[in-house]
Amino acid sequence: MTVNTENGRAVANVPFDFTDHSHRRFNPLTNAWILCSPHRSKRPWQGAREEAKKTRLPQYDEKCYLCPGNIRATGDSNPKYEGTYYFLNDYPAVKLDQPDYSSEKSSDQDPKNLKSKLMKTQGVKGKCFVICFSPNHGLSLPLMSVPAIHKVVDLWQELYLSLKKDSLSGAAPYKYLQIFENKGAAMGCSNPHPHGQAWCLDVVPTEVQNELDNMGKYQRDNHSHLLGDYVNLELKEKERLVAVNDSFIVVVPYWALWPFETLVISREHLRSVEDFTEKHKTDLADVLKTLTTKYDNLFNTFFPYSMGIHQAPFKASEEEKNNSWFHMHFYPPLLRSATVKKFCVGFEMLGEAQRDITAEQAATRLQDLDGARHFMN
Repeated sequence: MTVNTENGRAVANVPFDFTDHSHRRFNPLTNAWILCSPHRSKRPWQGAREEAKKTRLPQYDEKCYLCPGNIRATGDSNPKYEGTYYFLNDYPAVKLDQPDYSSEKSSDQDPKNLKSKLMKTQGVKGKCFVICFSPNHGLSLPLMSVPAIHKVVDLWQELYLSLKKDSLSGAAPYKYLQIFENKGAAMGCSNPHPHGQAWCLDVVPTEVQNELDNMGKYQRDNHSHLLGDYVNLELKEKERLVAVNDSFIVVVPYWALWPFETLVISREHLRSVEDFTEKHKTDLADVLKTLTTKYDNLFNTFFPYSMGIHQAPFKASEEEKNNSWFHMHFYPPLLRSATVKKFCVGFEMLGEAQRDITAEQAATRLQDLDGARHFMN
């Protein structure tokens, strides 16, 4: 039985259609619901449009702060690097060399004081890094070779191990390393040079902690790992699979919010890049090239997205370490074409997350795309 959209009355003898009828899907990683409204994809679009990006950039830009040998905004010079390269962010979001935070008044700590209940503050320390994927200004992950992307994964592992060593030795207060990439002006990226970032904090970020908490609850309730079970289910159903190899799967998650959102998940229980062998690194490089090539081929444009790695914290309980399972979130904003993107406003901001096509519809479109040959080649 379904609901008539005109008068709200139940309609007998009409089967529920996931491609046309509104419904909610539960995200067990965030403990939140997603409203799916597939019938809305048929509405005409008269809103804002993005600029389609189809032109290859030059290999070198003398004005780029990230190109080899160039002078950055602060006056420091980049070495003439020939592979991957990382350095401390010139304008970091967090700093290590700052005083500890403490409340100015002892009364603020009084549990009966409203300020202590409603205006909580916590100091945050850390370091922020910029990671250049390649010296070639005109490349992006889908245009890089698998061996070149392998070197990026090498750098992620190197940075994780180095900062974890500082954390465990007491040389620094680090607890978590958040590695991410913002690609494209639509996602706020101000420099097109192929690069990502890594923020190392003395706290575990909220999104990561929520996932750890929910994966822990799933483990206690079911005596199995949430993402391990999810990998097995997606491999069995295959409906939302976008790419797969020996070590990783790529899926449009059942609970996806963004139109062509994907999850890259390790097939075995890898807690972080620390657990990666050379085989894992090659397979991750391979699957990242396949996915990002499909993205660019979807609308024949340089596809924008925000990508982030979720993995084990440096300092955590054994339960939290075991609940950690390496995965990567890709959040691309494009909805209908290279120029039309999704906006999380209105109901999404005030009610709950909402999307206009189902995960299965998005997966079908990505499955049908070439993941080996880029539209520019």
